[in-house]
Amino acid sequence: MRIYDETLKKLFINYTIGSILAVVGVGSTLMVMALNIRQVDLLMLLLIQFFSFCIMLFIEYRAFQKDIYPIRLVFSETKVTEEQFYWALVQAKRFPLLTVKRIALPHFLGLSIPAVGMTLSLIFIDVLHIPYMYVVYALFGALLIAMLHAMIEFFLTLRTMRPLIHDMMQMGRMHGFHEAIRATNVVYVPMKVKIGLSVLFIGIFPVLLFVLATEVKWFAEGKNTFSGYWTWTIVVLVISILFSLFAARVLSEDVERSIEDLLQYMSRVQKKEYELMCDNVYIDEFSELTNGFNHMVDAIVERDEKNKQLLNSFISVMTTALDARDEYTAGHSQRVAVYAVEIGKRLGMTVEQLTRLYRSAILHDIGKIGIPDHILLKDGKLTDDEFAWIKKHPVLGENIIRQVQPIEEVQDLLPGIRSHHERIDGKGYPDGLKGENIPLFGRIIAVADAFDAMTSDRPYRKGMNVEKAISILLEGRGTQWDAQMVDCFIAFLQEREREKVS
Repeated sequence: MRIYDETLKKLFINYTIGSILAVVGVGSTLMVMALNIRQVDLLMLLLIQFFSFCIMLFIEYRAFQKDIYPIRLVFSETKVTEEQFYWALVQAKRFPLLTVKRIALPHFLGLSIPAVGMTLSLIFIDVLHIPYMYVVYALFGALLIAMLHAMIEFFLTLRTMRPLIHDMMQMGRMHGFHEAIRATNVVYVPMKVKIGLSVLFIGIFPVLLFVLATEVKWFAEGKNTFSGYWTWTIVVLVISILFSLFAARVLSEDVERSIEDLLQYMSRVQKKEYELMCDNVYIDEFSELTNGFNHMVDAIVERDEKNKQLLNSFISVMTTALDARDEYTAGHSQRVAVYAVEIGKRLGMTVEQLTRLYRSAILHDIGKIGIPDHILLKDGKLTDDEFAWIKKHPVLGENIIRQVQPIEEVQDLLPGIRSHHERIDGKGYPDGLKGENIPLFGRIIAVADAFDAMTSDRPYRKGMNVEKAISILLEGRGTQWDAQMVDCFIAFLQEREREKVS
């Protein structure tokens, strides 16, 4: 609640500063210096401005209470829902724009409508002795002052709300509202719009203010301003507007282009495409941002390489441990991984897909670590109960690999480990999946695993020759094994035989 109270205090100070600069500093000074009226009429106008200012404050305070309510609710309630937090954070990010809206509507209208109404009424009943034209000038001047005030308040509020938004995000993370925080990332004011409108207003505001002050002064002195004065005034005003538009466009496009370049490279990082911004063409702070981005990418690449080395080392240790436990299956996982990759190549897989397939295949039997020695190392035929234990190894393997953190690094390996004993006809294990419901890696590893099991020597039997193993694969093509995987694997074996002959 402390940060909320501090924000309210700063917003009040900002509003006071903005009001003094815009309404009192510019508006009242302009009225006093430009108007040539009696002192009693000037005093009456100042009183009208004071009463209108009070009405404006009341209306704007009500609007402020409505705008701040969702934020106040988050800081005052002991239990907040994710939806309440989301709307509060959206409101906090939109608050600078809401400030502009309040100044454009309740502020400007709350000030100008009562002032115009009271002034016209007093002129009509002959209490206030000023020309009606002054009311038109005042209305135009109030519009300029409101625009100035809105711009000042926008940037002051933008700076003030940042600590509050930061505190709200920390609060949201503590409550697990991560999705709500991500959803508010789309709430922002484009840099091009912010800079463009600011430069445009800064460029033409002094000119418009000077034109208004001069027009009021000359009108008060009874001079004819519709001769050559307005011709030059329009020319100067058009030149100022065109120059401001040009400056706003050049400046905003320069900043926007720099930001777009950085965002483009950052989006590549999100896709794990670690490309450096080699051409540092900037001569401002974006040069430092470019250097910082490149340092970040270098650090990510270095960390990513270490993670890959750690994962590969983990895989090697696990497969070595399994091979050391069962000497008769030593090298089996390595051969199955090589066969699986050859099938993957003929399916047109990418290098990244082949890497994941290799890792999944080399770990496919890791669950056998959890099988008791008297069953895993038994020389003779297994009993039904013993074979039931063996059938647990795909699930055990999946559970073992799930312990790796972060899980994202091994998530793609799990389906192949769990499903490499599934059958196309649904008679496999552990889930009895059918056809293409079996994950792709599982269908590939099943063929590679079966072939190596048939052609490898065991204590209780000698491995069969390649031709016999191929004939068994063809017999089970479309029932036990995926037909396309069998065809790809046999194509690999045939290519290997042709290479041996040549």
